[in-house]
Amino acid sequence: MAELPKIDLQYLKEAVKEPVNFWGMAGFAVAAAYTQSLIPLGCALAAEGLYLATVPASSLYRRLVDSREKKRLRALREKQREEMIKGFDPREREAVEYLRWMKNQIYSNYRKFTGARELPANIQSLDQRWEDFVDLLDVYRRRKNHLRSINRQAVQNQLTQAERSAETAPDNRTRRVNLANVEILKRRVAQFNELERSVKLVEGQLQSIENFFGLVNDQVVTLPTPERVSSLDFEQLSDSIAMTKQMLEDTSDTFAALDSHNRDYGNYDMLPSAPTK
Repeated sequence: MAELPKIDLQYLKEAVKEPVNFWGMAGFAVAAAYTQSLIPLGCALAAEGLYLATVPASSLYRRLVDSREKKRLRALREKQREEMIKGFDPREREAVEYLRWMKNQIYSNYRKFTGARELPANIQSLDQRWEDFVDLLDVYRRRKNHLRSINRQAVQNQLTQAERSAETAPDNRTRRVNLANVEILKRRVAQFNELERSVKLVEGQLQSIENFFGLVNDQVVTLPTPERVSSLDFEQLSDSIAMTKQMLEDTSDTFAALDSHNRDYGNYDMLPSAPTK
């Protein structure tokens, strides 16, 4: 119940900004100026009060506002995704555009060979799978470039040196300090390994999406019946992508921790911006 005023305020603001409201008030203002009377202004206030009391509370109007907001957010995401694609290297853009072409081919072939006017929901879900491909490719390329840019050998050399120092420490205090450093460096090596596994997993997921698009197109062309195409396991691909995204979220802290550790300890030679030797 505490959230209702916020929701009402959202729809109230939208109602105030509606063109019909603006032009309605403008009409009353023109009438008042033309008649040199305050009566139109009084009518305007009454009409505005009634308008704001009924329209924002209407379920029909709320659905309209929600629908417009969803379209706006989707358009924004599409624009951001296209801008992101422009930042890909030529080979990556080629993969994205090929998959987009394949998606459109599937849609065209489905209508052509089945005679259907509307695409079923499972076929149309390829729109989302293409977007997933672009998003995962962006994560893949950034993580792969990040790992390539880090001087992993320097970390391994530090670990070897710290282990040697711990073994030859002249006293217990020095040994404890070196052992603590050894544990930190071991965790960093483990983080590298975890990130490498995540890169390989995303690479496999990208290949899975590409292969699934090819499989769907083959089915559409060679088995032109909606039932046979619907038998493809679209849900399995969706679940697999969801699992991959969850794994990426789980490892995002590890990804950031590598840079944070390098900055904190002044290991600037191991930051992504620094060239590797």
